[in-house]
Amino acid sequence: MTNPNVIEIENVSKRFIIRKEKSLKERLVNFGRSKLHKEDFWALRDVDLSIASGSTVGLVGPNGSGKSTLLKAIGGIIQPTSGTVKVRGRLAALLELGAGFHPDLTGRENVYLNASILGLSRQQTDKHFDAIVDFSGIEQFIDTQVKFYSSGMYVRLAFAVAVHVDPDILLVDEVLAVGDEPFQRKCMERIKGFQHEGRTIVLVSHSLDQVAELCDRAIVLERGLVTADGIPQEALRVLRADFEATRQGEIDRAAARSGVADKPALQAQVGAVALLDERTREPIGSIRPGDSIRARVTVSASPLLQDWMLGLAIDTPIGTTVYGTNTQLLGVRLPPLTGEASFDFLLPDLRLGEGRYTLRLAIEGTNGQEIHRLDEAAHIEVRSDGRAHGSIAVDASFATV
Repeated sequence: MTNPNVIEIENVSKRFIIRKEKSLKERLVNFGRSKLHKEDFWALRDVDLSIASGSTVGLVGPNGSGKSTLLKAIGGIIQPTSGTVKVRGRLAALLELGAGFHPDLTGRENVYLNASILGLSRQQTDKHFDAIVDFSGIEQFIDTQVKFYSSGMYVRLAFAVAVHVDPDILLVDEVLAVGDEPFQRKCMERIKGFQHEGRTIVLVSHSLDQVAELCDRAIVLERGLVTADGIPQEALRVLRADFEATRQGEIDRAAARSGVADKPALQAQVGAVALLDERTREPIGSIRPGDSIRARVTVSASPLLQDWMLGLAIDTPIGTTVYGTNTQLLGVRLPPLTGEASFDFLLPDLRLGEGRYTLRLAIEGTNGQEIHRLDEAAHIEVRSDGRAHGSIAVDASFATV
């Protein structure tokens, strides 16, 4: 039996008007021609989503993609230009630093104010007040006006209130990145506790590893459109590919502006990459933890390539690097190259955990300038005995003392 939907978003679009006037005087002078001095910006376009009870969903995407706008639409902070948002259950939101706080009130007064906004009575807030203050860790400043708080203290108090109002749905924007490491760990523990209790969590984060760890679903937004929606591994792979395409586009535009599009460095590239069994030297597609493999890399260069190094990295399905090295780190100086040549990286006793991994190869100058990169040069499947999970394989055992 599937869980019922607690958030339903139907054809939601949000338009903002960007005015080009820089002052009130310009706005008055251009009043009759105002349409010539403004333009529409669509932060969201025809977004359709349903979020089931008990799920943890990550909203990811580049800056300006509409993530925070969508979260605010779910929280009722802004109204969509078109479409509908339906939410079932008590909702608590951490959308902006200090949102729901009044700077001239004390921390104590803001706890009651914020809790009332989230739907708690004064009696209910009285019941949770000590736990809120204890969780926030700012007891000595609770009767100080919050305008004197640091950004970390803001986040501590706001998160403490949000998680103690017994929400069915928790919305979290990037604000947790402000707190210190112990507080972030405490927040993660509380979020995982919410997951075990079957509460629904929607979070915006630029930490893709955090999304992969916490979420059972990831939604990629770009320019207000949903471009991927599925399990985190697949959705984050789409996002990382888009990031790489954007990065390469910036490199190409910079080269065009500098007028050095024909520089020799751009004419060297990684070609074929073959994964070979270390003993038989036969091509392989899967290994077991502890096997040894060779990565045979073909590099072509024209004209002469010199003062260069070759790098290799092994990435998880979501793009996290678990191992990386290059010829310079290995103490190898590569000779000048013209034409084509092959090189081997020997990877002995490769103790990777079960899963599908990607090999990434790159040519760089010894000055650190990247010449060519091949992100998905090869794939390798690691099959274990199922006794553990994670990116590394350890021959663990257990004993009583």
